[in-house]
Amino acid sequence: MRTIKQPGAPVTERIQWVEARGRAFSFTLEAGLPLLEAARRGFAAEGFAGGVLNFGRGALGPFGYVMPALSKTGENAAFYSETYRPAGVTRTRLGSMTLGTRDGAPFFHCHGLWTEADGKASGGHMLPDETDVAEPFEVHAFGIDGAMFTAEPDPETNFKLFGPVAAASSGARTTSRALALRLRPNQDFAGCLEAFCRAQGIARARIHGGVGSTIGARFTHGGVTEPFATELAITAGMIAPAPSGALEGALDVALIDYTGGIAEGRLIRGDNPVLMTMELVLEALE
Repeated sequence: MRTIKQPGAPVTERIQWVEARGRAFSFTLEAGLPLLEAARRGFAAEGFAGGVLNFGRGALGPFGYVMPALSKTGENAAFYSETYRPAGVTRTRLGSMTLGTRDGAPFFHCHGLWTEADGKASGGHMLPDETDVAEPFEVHAFGIDGAMFTAEPDPETNFKLFGPVAAASSGARTTSRALALRLRPNQDFAGCLEAFCRAQGIARARIHGGVGSTIGARFTHGGVTEPFATELAITAGMIAPAPSGALEGALDVALIDYTGGIAEGRLIRGDNPVLMTMELVLEALE
């Protein structure tokens, strides 16, 4: 399986996780607000300080983003491009967001694909401080209670990355057992989740959110993304028993690589290692 050498030593625990409770809900992002504030308000209205969400068609403007890029200094295995600020209204096709905290304030990590006002198809990493909601649009969220994604220095990758930490209960109404996860680099995405569910006694789980990167990608439809640095959003995901009874992950994703190549589809199990990080929430169904 492909691997990328990170600047720091790998930590022993390859999955950072916190047991929590959660609930799925939908809400509409308010136009005229920064995307971060619109998302924060939507979660707060349901009693949650954070969680994850997925979205389809939406409208953003002003809008700022970066794409994956090669590292110019060698201080990281990969890095970010310059900031792009397309004019007009950008129309999203899909995206996934983790809403948490950084330096004691609300913050998000959000990847997606979109079409800019001039017709250019692109994608990448949305910037919280440069992105506003241009028109109202609906998102599908999963709030977590008892855990919070918090940005902290990560010596292995030499980035400040979101990871789940235990948090006091807000008293929000919840319906499900929820596990907030961050997968560390150089382990197969599906295999890692399958092993985690087996260890936690979870027979079936739905993935909510899902923001991170893989070392290129190999898809079940035969497609291959060779450039190693990607920005990825999970569009749908389940961990469930196969006909053999063994747990198998079905992970549908969309990504953009550092050359601007866009790819979508279901990842092949066993051949898609994490590059930097992967944040998501597992809702235990059985």
